[in-house]
Amino acid sequence: MCQTAAVVDHSFADLSLAALYDGLNPWGPSDDFYLGLVRDARSVLDIGCGTGRLLRQARSEGHEGRLMGLDPAAAMLVQARRARPDVEWVLGDTRVRRWEADFDLVVMTGHAFQALVRDQDIRHCLGGVRAALADDGRFVFETRNPAARGWERWTPERVHDITADDGTPVRVWHEVQDEDPERGLVRFTETFSGAGWPAPRVSRTTLRFLDAETLEGFLTEAGLAVVEQYGDWSRGPLTPTAPEIITVVGRA
Repeated sequence: MCQTAAVVDHSFADLSLAALYDGLNPWGPSDDFYLGLVRDARSVLDIGCGTGRLLRQARSEGHEGRLMGLDPAAAMLVQARRARPDVEWVLGDTRVRRWEADFDLVVMTGHAFQALVRDQDIRHCLGGVRAALADDGRFVFETRNPAARGWERWTPERVHDITADDGTPVRVWHEVQDEDPERGLVRFTETFSGAGWPAPRVSRTTLRFLDAETLEGFLTEAGLAVVEQYGDWSRGPLTPTAPEIITVVGRA
């Protein structure tokens, strides 16, 4: 993600929890959407790549171009490197890693953009993205539409069951702690409880929900322009209550 390693979520920094990520987030329509874009690109930078699932799949299908995944969580990159050592995996963020017109596609998937909770974080990230983009390149990312209020479904009653690599059954649930409507912030916990563990492991996260108008303001300030926007992974229109704000951006 476009954040410093000092604020990496516990669920991404812990090796045993990072190993659960792909199982908790199975391949879905969003992955198909981004994979189609990667297939058509010569060089791709995936910011906040996590376990690198998107680029791993592209390489396994025979993508011969440059594929680079950037993430501040070393534990996530351990998973990525184990699976595909033939992809460039880089530890860090756009504050410390810079490129100049090296990529014709930059992506941020998995709502990674929402981890940018401060204005200065967003500005740093978008500045790095613009620098990395080729003149005719595209930056594609998504955020959850705040009007859809998706966080209201993040409750302890919605439990996810998964099996760890060592066979341990693990239960995972989320719980919202508080909201800051003025700044668009939602703070919540993600709890992992494994059979035989001495205690549950709790990760605390803050995400920012930006509406389309505010988002476009940041993009314009960074010298980027919206090319297309969608409200869902079928490329449906962006309506006031659409679940997603999926944005395709180019250099202004």
